[in-house]
Amino acid sequence: MTAITDDQERTLGFADIALGQIKSLRQLAIPRNYEIWYVYATGYNSSLNRVINETLARNGCLTEVDLDQIHDTYLSQLRSTDRIDHVGARVISEIDDVMALINDALGLTESFGATLQGASETVSLAKDRDQLKAVIEGLVKSTRETRDANKALEERLNSSKSEVSNLQKNLEAIRAETLNDPLTGLGNRKYIDRALSSMIAISHQQKEPLSLLMLDIDHFKSFNDNYGHLTGDQVLRLVGQSLKQTIKGADITARYGGEEFAVVLPNTSLRQALTVADHIRRAVMSKELKKKSTGEILGRVTISIGVSLLREGDEMDCLIGRADACLYAAKRNGRNRVICEVDPEYSAEIQVQVA
Repeated sequence: MTAITDDQERTLGFADIALGQIKSLRQLAIPRNYEIWYVYATGYNSSLNRVINETLARNGCLTEVDLDQIHDTYLSQLRSTDRIDHVGARVISEIDDVMALINDALGLTESFGATLQGASETVSLAKDRDQLKAVIEGLVKSTRETRDANKALEERLNSSKSEVSNLQKNLEAIRAETLNDPLTGLGNRKYIDRALSSMIAISHQQKEPLSLLMLDIDHFKSFNDNYGHLTGDQVLRLVGQSLKQTIKGADITARYGGEEFAVVLPNTSLRQALTVADHIRRAVMSKELKKKSTGEILGRVTISIGVSLLREGDEMDCLIGRADACLYAAKRNGRNRVICEVDPEYSAEIQVQVA
């Protein structure tokens, strides 16, 4: 029950901030505006926050046009789909153009073949030098036309190859955007879910260990409340940077949502995972947080970590559920610590949840 209460408190806090912004700026309390300010409150989308802050600093308000543009650019679920459709249409157009050019080249080749056949028949019937000369000139002209057409086709194919390669890169960039958290540079929830599902299947198949870490920033709401969302963004980036510096090789990490992160450790035992988790905890705690605008030292950030180990027959939800329970146990027992599923604190947490 405590876990649910914590989640409710956090999300209701975001909701209060969103509604407060709508009221203070005298905006309509419609779903679009609520979504914009809720996302702003979470700090999940740094680009959205930056645009809003810059617009407010410049104009003192957000117009309906501003709000429409912000929502369409940063929140609309159709944005990536539209871009994919656009790239797909360009690929189809490119293929159509190349096919038309190939058909023209085939027609010219057939015409050249007919010209050769006619020339052969004419030569056999030629009676003087002038007739032979006319046949040869015709053959030279047809040969040049065919050569020029083939050269044009080669150039067009090379150009098309380059264009398709660029379009492929665009598709890869769009795909990367949908799997990337723009604030921290880590993977996002969709990315970690896909990767974890695949790694669980491989671990079951190869009978290798796999561990999962769920991390949560301690007292994150107070950073936003006391110092503002820009400082909250800085805290998230600090943790993201620490994870990038600590997690290497086949291990993967992502921002799971809000102030929560996840780390997947394939072929890693529980004991090894605990070592990695404590290394991450110490790495985060070693960094001093400084407010960029004033240089004020704000102290140090700490995180709590829950660790679970894949069991035989486990599905993704089971593994995540145990790691989450360990994380809440770490929060309940003082924060800034690592708890795994063999620790007594985990058993106590499970009993509390069941009760």
